[in-house]
Amino acid sequence: MNDCCTSHQHDEHDHGQDNSQQHIGLLIALAMLITVLVLDYGFQLKLDEPISLSINAAAYLLAGWDVLVLAFKKAVRGDIFNEFVLMSVATLGAFYIGEYAEGVAVMVFYSIGEWFQDSAVDRAKASIKALLDIRPDQVTVIRDGEAVLVHATEVKLEEIMQLKPGERVGLDGIMISERSSFNTAALTGESKPDHKYRGEKVLAGMINLNTVAEIKVTALFKDSKLSKILEMVQDASSRKSQTQLFISRFAKVYTPIVFFMALALLLIPSLFVDIYVFNDWLYRSLVFLVISCPCALVVSIPLGYFGGIGLASRNGILFKGGNFLDVMTKIDTVVMDKTGTLTKGVFKVQEVVAVNIDKEELVKLVALLERNSTHPIAQAIIDSAGTLVEEEKYTAVEEIAGHGLKGNLGTKVVLAGNSRLLKKYGVPYPPEVDVTGSTVVLVAIDERYVGYITIADELKEDVVATVKQLHALRIKTVMLSGDKQTVVDEVAKKLGITAAFGGLLPEDKVTALTRLKNEGRQVAFVGDGINDAPVLALADVGIAMGGLGSDAAIETADIVIQNDQVLKIVTAIKIGKLTRNIVWQNIALAMGVKVLVLSFGAFGVANLWEAVIADVGVAFLAILNAVRIQRMKLS
Repeated sequence: MNDCCTSHQHDEHDHGQDNSQQHIGLLIALAMLITVLVLDYGFQLKLDEPISLSINAAAYLLAGWDVLVLAFKKAVRGDIFNEFVLMSVATLGAFYIGEYAEGVAVMVFYSIGEWFQDSAVDRAKASIKALLDIRPDQVTVIRDGEAVLVHATEVKLEEIMQLKPGERVGLDGIMISERSSFNTAALTGESKPDHKYRGEKVLAGMINLNTVAEIKVTALFKDSKLSKILEMVQDASSRKSQTQLFISRFAKVYTPIVFFMALALLLIPSLFVDIYVFNDWLYRSLVFLVISCPCALVVSIPLGYFGGIGLASRNGILFKGGNFLDVMTKIDTVVMDKTGTLTKGVFKVQEVVAVNIDKEELVKLVALLERNSTHPIAQAIIDSAGTLVEEEKYTAVEEIAGHGLKGNLGTKVVLAGNSRLLKKYGVPYPPEVDVTGSTVVLVAIDERYVGYITIADELKEDVVATVKQLHALRIKTVMLSGDKQTVVDEVAKKLGITAAFGGLLPEDKVTALTRLKNEGRQVAFVGDGINDAPVLALADVGIAMGGLGSDAAIETADIVIQNDQVLKIVTAIKIGKLTRNIVWQNIALAMGVKVLVLSFGAFGVANLWEAVIADVGVAFLAILNAVRIQRMKLS
């Protein structure tokens, strides 16, 4: 059985051929049912049997034709234990025993329930898409010195977009104007304006707030970060949670059981009841079949997960599937990278120590070597060098993962990286350099140590609060970093992190995470760099920082935090727990009511009217409970 009853109608017959006609037919059937009931019970005008049968049969076919056709197709394929066959048997049985109006009522209200369930699922998906699909169709670009309005899909790379105050950014780009302020709430959930300066990244979906801004396009419409986010969220609904998978498996067992229980309720009493009336016991079994329909369960549960994904999106958190909402409720260890995750990733050169070389020459050599790197440390050195960086070029630049860079500049062989890099090439250096409490780039020329550059990063404002709240939730915090242990220890001490490990290569991070998982821990890893991709993939749930994060990290991660706020980890856990609570409330409600009414039906207390009202009513309550998630506010 699929996640929701209506998915059969979408996927397995031509339900999409003309929904409006089906809805009109259903409404006509409802009107005919009400007319018959008013004539029979209101005016006490008993219709002749052929007339009553004709009117009720017409109403029945208008309301339930699609259900009957689908039930037949499934039965022919050998799939007889599903809600469509179940409803068809129940309603046709009602006609067999002469309860025409009740048979029509069951089909009409069942179909109305399906209609509302279908609409609720569509609205849940549409609201998530509408929440995120904020890309303008047209943008203004500068062509031949003139501002031209063109469709966003026609804009090419390197073109200049012009953005007036109040306009939304259509494509990703880099600011070429001096500065402007942007509203990023739709992307990040953050209401505070974000000030962007020349050379900084601007993303599609942001709104320009004050001055006219010019932005150089760096990604096509289909390749923007927002487009990728949309794809992620649209794919999210196809990833089922463990609860959804459990309910799907449960429904496959549950439906045939209740089918045979209804059959037993019809046949077994004939063995020991003195006056056995077949039609009376058939009626009881039909009530049993109607109330046992599992629609409330299999519809409201995916709706709950859609709601959780939508609530997370509104808070700047992208879950790539409902399964990760479940996983976040079980996390007992959060492992974090340092640079760009716990820190802002905005480095500045603090000190330059040169040995037998001019300081400016040392910075220039390293800046030239780092010129093509996007790493925050490299950018800090390039910014510090400023105009010193000339058009000289290194040849054979080699990146040594977890160590640094090696390059040839003319006849010189330049090394720039951490202490492991110099050790690798057998270059001696002063031992005191290793114990400084900051990030250090050591430099060697022709295998001779010539100095170092110290670079400092700044902690994010919400990191201390994040660690405190994680500890309050009894979640262990661990920091893994490629930076040296002294730097890592200093950061861990400031934040109160449970355990911290420095000097790690990408493969060392994998080893450390594997060790935690082998201890039986449920681990979430939070990172932003290309070198974090293997660990993000290995963790029970990988969380990427979507602002500073690399494309590799964002693609690999299961959850993306769009504004890089570490505190959103706590928010993600809260949303996971909230979604789980709503889902289990629906399971308890649906199962509780069904067991109660099934018992009444078996003892002849409940009739078909009560059965269908209970079934549809529970489905409506479960749907309303599920969709309210998207409107909730997190404290």
